[in-house]
Amino acid sequence: MNIRNFSIIAHIDHGKSTLADRFLEVTSTIEKRKMKEQVLDSMELERERGITIKMQPVRMVWHSDGKDYLLNLIDTPGHIDFSYEVSRALTAVEGTILLVDGTQGVQAQTLTTLRAAQEQGLVIIPVISKIDSPLARIDDVKEEMSKLLGVAPDEIYGCSGRTGEGVEDVLRAVVEKVPPPEAPASSVSVAGTRALIFDFQYSDHQGVIVFIRLMNGAIGKGDKLEFAASGRSFAALEVGVFAPQPQVIDRLEEGMIGYVVTGIKESGFARVGDTVRTALSRAPALEGYAEPKPVVWASIYPESQDDFPKLRSALGRLRLSDASFSFEEESSGTLGRGFRCGFLGMLHLEIIVERLRREHGLALVVTTPTITYEVETRDGERHTVYSPSQFPDFGNIQTIWEPYVEARVVVPTDYVSQVMQLLFDHEGVAEATENFSEGRVIIRVIMPLRELMRNFFDKIKTVSSGYASVSYEMRDMRQADVARLDIAVAEEVQPAFSRIVAKGRAYEEAVAAVEKLYKILPRQMFATKIHGIALGRILSSRTLPALSKDVTGYLYGGDRTRKMKLWAKQKRGKKRMQATGKVEIPEEVFMKMVKSE
Repeated sequence: MNIRNFSIIAHIDHGKSTLADRFLEVTSTIEKRKMKEQVLDSMELERERGITIKMQPVRMVWHSDGKDYLLNLIDTPGHIDFSYEVSRALTAVEGTILLVDGTQGVQAQTLTTLRAAQEQGLVIIPVISKIDSPLARIDDVKEEMSKLLGVAPDEIYGCSGRTGEGVEDVLRAVVEKVPPPEAPASSVSVAGTRALIFDFQYSDHQGVIVFIRLMNGAIGKGDKLEFAASGRSFAALEVGVFAPQPQVIDRLEEGMIGYVVTGIKESGFARVGDTVRTALSRAPALEGYAEPKPVVWASIYPESQDDFPKLRSALGRLRLSDASFSFEEESSGTLGRGFRCGFLGMLHLEIIVERLRREHGLALVVTTPTITYEVETRDGERHTVYSPSQFPDFGNIQTIWEPYVEARVVVPTDYVSQVMQLLFDHEGVAEATENFSEGRVIIRVIMPLRELMRNFFDKIKTVSSGYASVSYEMRDMRQADVARLDIAVAEEVQPAFSRIVAKGRAYEEAVAAVEKLYKILPRQMFATKIHGIALGRILSSRTLPALSKDVTGYLYGGDRTRKMKLWAKQKRGKKRMQATGKVEIPEEVFMKMVKSE
């Protein structure tokens, strides 16, 4: 009855990790002399950027009103790309703190995470952070939150993660309002143990370590268990809790959050959302999570093909700690062997690439990110296309479909006109606009995912002076007005340079690509034509002049006709080379063209 499982959800940079630090201090989970900022953010990249990438569970013991309460907190990321992490955390708890920055108010991602928590039926505790800031608009933000949640303003708590003000009141609210864990209704007739896997990691020495929420029963060291989905059996080599470092205990009881060391060193057996149960019990699996669906695709190649096995190993290791990205091997005639990888968004792609470079010391080439298209050819066949090089020729395409998103933009009224112009430039259609609070509106937009990935987040921050925020959800597939842009060098199309562009921007994209290649391609012994081809025709063209060799430099004096004969011979030779010659494009040119900005 004294266990409370809860999480913290909020928009990015609203103070989740700082509030979690104060919780650890107030409950004496970590001694003050050992405290540091972002205690739960264990990755160097998280601490450097000041963001949470991986959710992190921690167990705290808090003494209040003569009782000891066991508080299990799961700190979650705030960026929209990691909403999958948030959904997993919400499934393992009974309540959540909805944290809103007192200086910024409710943001777009706040609305998305709140809806996810309400769909899970969680108890929501509204809290305003940064109340000590001179810029805090406490009354205005309370009004926004009371309107959003349908509660009275005096039911909204205030706290400061920096000074610790109000933190104990928030903990007291968690104890009073969040219900103790109960076994699922489906467990009444179930014999044995069942636990939900909400995350896992891999250790070279201990194998797969699963993070679980125990729904019914208990797990102790040596217990015979199995994964419900794969049927793989194992013995629990160690059980423990997060305090916040792993701490070994004798048994995990019903309602607790902890970890189990499986000893399994093969990949593929542990899956997020699976159920750990007593071996051979055949108890029904718990309701898990939807499989994460990649939104953005990019190819990753090692700069040196000697590093290909190292890259494959590194991706496999990352896959064990991040279940939300996928990869498969592919081959390119120009870049060699690499991997086609799927990510949840542009930030997710950036984080994975950065981890590969830092943690595994790899030098990488990352292609321009693309999305998934459905293409119907003229013979009636429908194909799923992940790469521009797989796109059928222009004359063979009947219909193209692309994914659309529903985006919510929260923006001050002073910047609405600039945001509307940006939405028009990115093919967005504003379906509804409503006043959210005094001085701010919510714009609901339907737009292609392809346009959202075209630096939309950076641009909207620029036009709104940083005040606008965006969240989005995937919607249906709709017909697309796009085409493949090919770059041909000396009449030969280079597949590595191909990309998918909107037909309306095909000309400017072709000009930009041809100009870029014209500047970085080394000159050949003959004049080299560079073409940008789309919509079945050449949209842009530049001719790179040939290297000129002075074939008459050794001559002196005499009649001019000798020089004229040599010039004519050189001209005929260059003409033959232009007709039959092939351009060898250096590897560094491919890297400069293919690397995403």
